[in-house]
Order: sequence, then C-alpha cells, then structure tokens
Amino acid sequence: MSEPDELYTVRAQYWLGHYALSLDEARQVARRPMPPHLKSEREELVLRAQLALGNYDKVIADGSGMDKPLSMQALALHAMYLSSSLDARPSVVDNLKVLMSNPEAASNTSAQLTACHIYLHANLLREALQCVHHGLTMEHLAMCVQIYIKIDRFDLANESFNLLKQADEDSILAQLASAYLAIAKGSSSSADAVHIFGGLSEQYGPSIMLLNCMAVANMVAGKYEAAEGNLKEALSEEFGGSNNADALVNIVVCGQHMGRKPADLERYLNALKAGHADHPFVQGLVQVESAFERESSKYVS
Repeated sequence: MSEPDELYTVRAQYWLGHYALSLDEARQVARRPMPPHLKSEREELVLRAQLALGNYDKVIADGSGMDKPLSMQALALHAMYLSSSLDARPSVVDNLKVLMSNPEAASNTSAQLTACHIYLHANLLREALQCVHHGLTMEHLAMCVQIYIKIDRFDLANESFNLLKQADEDSILAQLASAYLAIAKGSSSSADAVHIFGGLSEQYGPSIMLLNCMAVANMVAGKYEAAEGNLKEALSEEFGGSNNADALVNIVVCGQHMGRKPADLERYLNALKAGHADHPFVQGLVQVESAFERESSKYVS
C-alpha cells in the first residue's frame, strides 16, 4: 500500500490557480512529519505560490544565496525577472543560463521547470522546451503540451498528452492539458474544454485562472455572453482580480467581438496600461497607437 501524499492538496490548489489556498495548506502540512524530499518540495511550492501572488521580494529573500538549493535559486531568479524592468530582464536570463550550467541542474527537475517558465516569459521557446522535453515529471509533460500548442505542433502536443494520461489519466494536470488541446483544436471541441473547466470549478471552486480559461473556451465556441460573464466574475471584488492582466485582456477582446463601444472598454484598457505596461498585448497596442498617431499627424493642417 502506497504512502499518503501529504502534498496532494497543495499541488492541486496551486495548479488550479488557488494560490492563497495552496499557501495555507502548505503551512498546515508543515506541522506533519514527512520525508526530506517532500519537505523540500513543500518549500518550493510555498515560493511558487508566493511568486504567483506577486510577492516577489519575499521569494527573492527566501530563495537567493549560494547556500540555497538550486531549485530555490531558480525561483528567486524568476521573481527577479518578473519584478525587473524590460531593459534589466536580459541580464536575469543570462544569470539563469549560468545557474543552469551547474552540473546539478541536469538532474534537478524543479530547477528545469522554473527555467522553462522564465524562458517562456522571455519568449525563448527553444530554450524553454529544452528544459522539459524529456518529460521527466508530469509537470514537464504538461509544459510540453503547452509549448507544442504555442508553436502549432499539435502532433507533438498529443504525444506529450498521451504520456501524461499514461502516468495518471485522472490527474488535474492531464485534465488541464486535455482542455488546452480542446481549445487549440477550435470551436468543434471547445465545449469539451468548458465541461472540464466547469467540473474542476465545481470540485475545487472557481479561481481567476479557471474563469479565464473557461472564458477563452467560450469565446472559441462563439459564446461571448457566457465568456463575458466568466470574466466579470474573475474581475469582481470576490476574486480580487480587478488588476489581473489575463482577465483584462480577455474582456477587451470579448467586448470587441460583442461590438461593445470603446467607452465601455476604456477602463479595462486604462487598467492594463497602468498596471501591465510590459505585457505583450499592451506593448502591441501602444505600438499600433503610436503608428496611427504618426500617420494621422501628417494630415493635420
């Protein structure tokens, strides 16, 4: 008979976007006896949840230092990357490359996963895939699915997904990967994604992440009113997502599809520009607006 997994709920809540709940659960299980490898994983999950909550200074303070495990140092670099200006981020990536050149990194799956996340933020897809393409853990396989979808290699995404199912077909990661693939395949299968996200929300409670995912699935299906409802819920005071970049971008896009007036979307765009100036959507929008202003100025008498 296998030993009970003390960290199951901590991981589940984290994967589903319930970061505060994951943090609370991690603090509770800290009082229980557990083997060293689970203690280390618990410490990593605490920092990952703190990172997702935007507590970058806390992650940097707890993860920095040559005396810290490699996986913790990688998480500190992730926090440094997210809290740095655009100009400073390349140097953080350079530091990551130095860290991952450590011989220990070749067998440290946690550090590899974090490096993958940083490279994805930097839009270095090849480097991100190199960190996880061996599929050494379920999280590595789940990341492979997402990266292959991003580069339109659905054949390889399906291969990684099948390996994920073989490991544990009923796992949360397998369910999420299945939903992401259903969205990527288009409107014909987007209802499957809505069903999966809805089931996870019923079982574990809705989160900003799940509501965003459900909204995207509904938009792909052409159900814009349902998507708008998901996003308004994500942005509500109950979820504290009024400044969530994904929800703000999605509600602007959804509003465009629904023919909403510019004035109705202006507050969301202003919130994006004010709080997420480095977001690719905002950068693209500012670039287009600037180009329009330059061209229109030529015709001002």
